[in-house]
Amino acid sequence: MESLSKRFATLALLLVIAALPSLAQQPMNMTPQEMQHHHMNIPVVQPVYPHLGRAQENPQSPLFTVEEAQRLAAESNPTLRQAEAEIRASKARQQQSGLYPNPTVSYTGDEIRGGSGGGGKQGFFVQQTVVTAGKLARSRDVFSKEMQLAEIEAQEQKIRVETSVKSAFLRVLAAQELLDVRHDLAKIQQDFTESQRNLFNTGQVDESEVLGSEVDAQRLRLSARMQENTLREEWRSLAAILGRPDLPLPTVSGDLEHNWPDLNENQAVESIATQSPANRIADASAARATSELARAKREPIPDLQIRGGMEYNNELLDTANHAKGWEGIAEVGVQIPIFNRNQGNIAAASASLDRANLEKQRVALTLRDRAATAADQYANAKLMALEYRDEMLPRAKKAYTLMVEKYGLMLAANPRVLESQRKLFNLQAEYIVALENVWTAGIALQGFLLTDGLESPARPGEVDRPIRETNLPLPDRMMSLSDSMPRP
Repeated sequence: MESLSKRFATLALLLVIAALPSLAQQPMNMTPQEMQHHHMNIPVVQPVYPHLGRAQENPQSPLFTVEEAQRLAAESNPTLRQAEAEIRASKARQQQSGLYPNPTVSYTGDEIRGGSGGGGKQGFFVQQTVVTAGKLARSRDVFSKEMQLAEIEAQEQKIRVETSVKSAFLRVLAAQELLDVRHDLAKIQQDFTESQRNLFNTGQVDESEVLGSEVDAQRLRLSARMQENTLREEWRSLAAILGRPDLPLPTVSGDLEHNWPDLNENQAVESIATQSPANRIADASAARATSELARAKREPIPDLQIRGGMEYNNELLDTANHAKGWEGIAEVGVQIPIFNRNQGNIAAASASLDRANLEKQRVALTLRDRAATAADQYANAKLMALEYRDEMLPRAKKAYTLMVEKYGLMLAANPRVLESQRKLFNLQAEYIVALENVWTAGIALQGFLLTDGLESPARPGEVDRPIRETNLPLPDRMMSLSDSMPRP
């Protein structure tokens, strides 16, 4: 019986010894004096939440707005001036095509020395080509279609530049927002590293955990510095589109979270496929091909060559001793279309018209195909942004708030608070990337996928160029959705 009691006592003692570490971690078991001393040693933690627009709150220079960017682009982007120059050139070509051929004025002489009995003829004539069958009107019609093409190209270029400025401006804004978050993450990790060092000094973590934390801190500091480079690169890109590469980097003004492009994907695809400037360009090209065919069919009808003038005949009259005097000259010539009836050019113009009509169909299908890709990208980006805004970020914020409250009640350690805060800010960075994708994809859809503001407007005769009117947003300028997804 005594041996059994000893065994129970030994077992109870072992249980108490085993529970001592956990009891030591329960501040509720402390005496009031110990509790007060423990509270005095815990630094007060105020929750710090991420929010957008922080760089705009105390800017060092006046805020740069998208309206100002559009104004500078309208003034300085060289492609807009190129489009205007092409309109002037098209008008000049149209004028030239309708001008009548110049007359020819010539001197004529025959037997000028006159021989032993005098004589010889000297005079002048005027020769004029009379253009028939309305060829000049048909030529003016061809070049009027080219002028329409140039005007559509200028309208398209205006859309291209405005869309490009909006996209580039939003990328600068997103890079500016990301820079703040990257700096925050670097500071959070640095605080976490300091906490790990303190725990290492008390023997609660080993050196490998401290070293790992220091590596993470260095990595996040590097990420922040790289983001500074990204912001400068995005600004240089925008400044180039504006035609003002000398502009210093300012703080841009904008709101990524609100008023983003709200599009119906199916309607956006249909709008691009039917209302894009590319459709109008294809229609105008077909109209020009029709005019060229009509002009080629008029070509076999010959023009008249009319010649008239006066000659002075020095030959003496038989009945009088004086010269015959002035004599008139008149000639009318016409080229008979026996061998060359312009049949080759007519066949070529007919083939060009067939191609132009098929080009309208091809452009519409290509626009629909590429618009579908952009609409899918927009839909995915919007889905991600909404999930982050409405689901993930609120939960992460609540978890961080609860962890701060637990820390204040001595129910959680400081490293856990920092880990929760770091997760919240990581989600904020991913949210900004998703917002950037929503904006850039949405702006591209609204701008008929015209996204390169430094591509020169096409000349009306450049039929065989690849479809430049349907360029997709450049993949190098937009972060893909896979890059914005959280990594394990």
